[in-house]
This record gives sequence, C-alpha cells and structure tokens, in this order.
Amino acid sequence: MKIGIIGLGKMGGKIALRLLKYNHEVFVYGHHRDKIDLMVEHGGVGFNHMDDLIEELNTHETPVVWVMIPSGDITNNVLIELGEKLKKGSIVIDGGNSNYKESVNTAALLKERSINLLDIGTSGGLWGFENGYCLMAGGERESFDIVTPVLKDLSAPGGYEYMGRSGSGHFVKMIHNGIEYGMMQAYAEGFEILKSKGEFHINLDKVANVWQHGSIIESFLLNLTKDMFKDDPDLSRVKGWVEDSGEGRWTVLEALENNVSAPVITLSLMQRFRSRKKETFTDKVLASLRNEFGGHSIKEK
Repeated sequence: MKIGIIGLGKMGGKIALRLLKYNHEVFVYGHHRDKIDLMVEHGGVGFNHMDDLIEELNTHETPVVWVMIPSGDITNNVLIELGEKLKKGSIVIDGGNSNYKESVNTAALLKERSINLLDIGTSGGLWGFENGYCLMAGGERESFDIVTPVLKDLSAPGGYEYMGRSGSGHFVKMIHNGIEYGMMQAYAEGFEILKSKGEFHINLDKVANVWQHGSIIESFLLNLTKDMFKDDPDLSRVKGWVEDSGEGRWTVLEALENNVSAPVITLSLMQRFRSRKKETFTDKVLASLRNEFGGHSIKEK
C-alpha cells in the first residue's frame, strides 16, 4: 500500500521502517535529512519539503498520510495544513498522543474539506518495530477498512482494532497510558521496598527475572525492569525526576468529569509531581522504565 509518513522521530521512523520491511510504498518527510536518507536507504522515497510530499500523495488514488509528531499545536497545525492541500477523499492518520477532544474537533474541520481523519492511539514504544505495535483506531469505519493492510503489518498479532467514532482511538490510548502510570508506580514501589531490606541483600535483577517466569505479575514492563537492573543494579546513573507527558493528567480529569473513582492512577500522577522535589529509588525505577520502553529522556547525575 502507498502511504506517506510525516515525522521520523523515535516512533515515526520505526513505523516507516516496519512498513518498508513489509514492502509497502513509503513516502517520508521530516526535519532531519539524515533520517530521510536512512528511509531512502531502506527503500523509501524522501522529500525535503512537506509540499513536495503532498504533491506526490495527491497523485495516488486515495492519498493516505500518517502524522507522527509531538501532540498539541504542532500536530494540529500540520493536520489543518494537510486538510487544506490534500485532495478530497484523502485519509489522514494522527498516530500521536493527541487529546481526544482535539481529535474530535479536528476531524470535524477536515470533514468540511472532505478529508477523513483517523485518530490511532499507538502503543509499543521503541520495541514496536520488532514486536509489533498495538493500534487503537477512531474515525470513520470506511477509512479504517482502507488502511487495514497497513495496520495489520504494523501491529502485533491481534494488535489493532476499530474503537468507534472520531476521538475514540485517542481516548482509549489515553486510558491505556493512565493504567500504565499505575502499573509502573506499583513496580517501582515494590522494588524500593525490596531494596530497603538491607539485611537480605536482595538482588533486584534476580527478583525481576524470576517474577518474569510464571508469576501473576509478569509483563512486558517487568521484562524491561529485569534488563534495567542487570545493566545498572542501583540505577546510579539516573536522577529520580519523573516527567509526565499529559495523558495521565487527562485520564485523571476524565475520571473526575465522569465521577469515576481512580485512586491508583491519580496517586501515581501525584507521585510524579513529588519526584521533582526529592529523589527516591522509586523515582529512579520510574524514570528508567520510561526510558526503556519509550526512549523518553532521563536526567543523569
């Protein structure tokens, strides 16, 4: 299938490479020429200017373009520009962590220009290229069906699904990230308790490894934790300063708006705020896990 990719960062670049691996025709644009060149080396077609990419896409029967850039005004401006320049019937995919309310509004604006927006929540982090991504799609079902060949090759087996109307894909991904906050917090606290029991001299790498084989709490995150402790048992190179990228906040706000009790997710968000005041080992685990699964930056000592 022919598809354009805008944004060749940690996620966008890997998505483009995975599609090239599965023999899709991929047309790319990004701000860094070296990243464009890398895609070209793997069989992609690169463009130095977004207008040139759009001109190419408009020669396709049904132009499809995946936008994978930071959420907020940057993404919204690009989506609107695409809506103004792509031909009618085009499909635009927002694969970033946009607020679902903005996705609803943007979809309506693009629809006025006969452009279809799919909001596709994308999970898998840095490991998605190798393992396949988890994709949660919102928007018109017809557009979803058209891009299904792309979603099937990008995802892990069974890892893509249509969620419903515009905004639903990013809403589901938002809640996914809220749950992720709580899971990471529980792991981080548990490992600090283990570390605090000095008389046992517990090897955290061994604990994480044995828990990853048949225990009830084994998971992808725990596997990353195992690797993390093997490389740096005391996380001595990491400052326990934990950022939040927005979706945890949005999840808590959604819980409040809908009168849903969500104490675990809420407290995990509060703990991230607290981490910026005084460092604990829990914070080191959290900061390191964010770096392991998503390539998020860490503050080193």
